[in-house]
Amino acid sequence: MPDVKVTYDKTVNAAYIYFTDPQVSVRSAHTYPCDPIDVDGMINLDFDEQGRLIGIEVLAATSKLPEYLLQAAERLDSEGS
Repeated sequence: MPDVKVTYDKTVNAAYIYFTDPQVSVRSAHTYPCDPIDVDGMINLDFDEQGRLIGIEVLAATSKLPEYLLQAAERLDSEGS
């Protein structure tokens, strides 16, 4: 099974889970915001032009994702440098 790339920015408490090949640049053609009331937060699904899910943005990531995933994620904030 291929690895899934995850990035995390502690400064804004946001994570992104990529479902695309890291060597290929894929642009989001459509973002579907999940209902913040139903998911008790803000989660956005990104789709490419063919309608394939290419990534998930999770805001308030510490309340929505397991700690081990955030600790293993590529850091985008100054703590990750």
